[in-house]
Amino acid sequence: MTVPASTAPQAPPQEPTAPLERAPLHEQAPPQERAPLQEQPAPPQERAQVLEQPSPLEDRAPEQERAPEEEQAPFPAAAPERRRGADTRALTQVLFGRLKTLEPGTAEHDRVRGALIEANLPLVRYAAARFRSRNEPMEDVVQVGTIGLINAIDRFDPERGVQFPTFAMPTVVGEIKRYFRDNVRTVHVPRRLHELWVQVNSATEDLTTAFGRTPTTAEIAERLRITEEEVLSCIEAGRSYHATSLEAAQEGDGLPGLLDRLGYEDPALDGVEHRDLVRHLLVQLPEREQRILLLRYYSNLTQSQISAELGVSQMHVSRLLARSFARLRSANRIEA
Repeated sequence: MTVPASTAPQAPPQEPTAPLERAPLHEQAPPQERAPLQEQPAPPQERAQVLEQPSPLEDRAPEQERAPEEEQAPFPAAAPERRRGADTRALTQVLFGRLKTLEPGTAEHDRVRGALIEANLPLVRYAAARFRSRNEPMEDVVQVGTIGLINAIDRFDPERGVQFPTFAMPTVVGEIKRYFRDNVRTVHVPRRLHELWVQVNSATEDLTTAFGRTPTTAEIAERLRITEEEVLSCIEAGRSYHATSLEAAQEGDGLPGLLDRLGYEDPALDGVEHRDLVRHLLVQLPEREQRILLLRYYSNLTQSQISAELGVSQMHVSRLLARSFARLRSANRIEA
């Protein structure tokens, strides 16, 4: 049934609302805070770009992680060298233990010995590097040092409790020093002249074989296409490589050696010098004292022989000698 509008219940009258109180300006929130709490979702493409961009914290994290690695870089670089040295020492110890059980002269003994030499060649190169300033080919120095290494291997006893590098280093260095002392020239030769001298020496041997005689300077120069002056300079430089013995015989039969040509000191020269020094002092002595001094020190007579020569006692001869010495010393001090 339809209720007439006049008879429909009326809504209760609304009470007048109190006016809104506004907070002071300084307490009001900034305009951006009054924005809706929920932001509109970004489009899918923009969300993908945002996800792909690293945050500032993610950018700084790798740098902080890489910094310690850069600071620690030098330490791992030296680790392989230390490991290599430790491996060489361990291998050397094992090889020496194996070598001790083998019979010298057998094929297995030679093989293990060769492995020891090969494993310790870095020790020889290290020792040879100390002689770089000697202007000698490093290959030659290493070969000489290898001889010392072989001698050290043959003499080493593992039961003594000494590390092989400690034992071998003095032997290797000593062999190299002996090489420089006995075989190397004492006069420095320029490198170019040294290389040319090797060529001159080789050409001389070839021409001697071809001609059956010693080639001339002109023939060597023509063979090497250099001047005769350069050939002579090389020959002169080559002489500095070998020391000449004073006792070695010279070219030709019956020729004396260099030692026979050298002079020697004549002991009588000292006597001549002494006579010249005291002659002007002797004239200041009485004639009798002069004669006694001459008989004693120039004729080498004893005091007894002088006493018999002069007809006086030996005691008197002794007193005259003492008095003569005193006068000579006094005269020498006055002149000085």
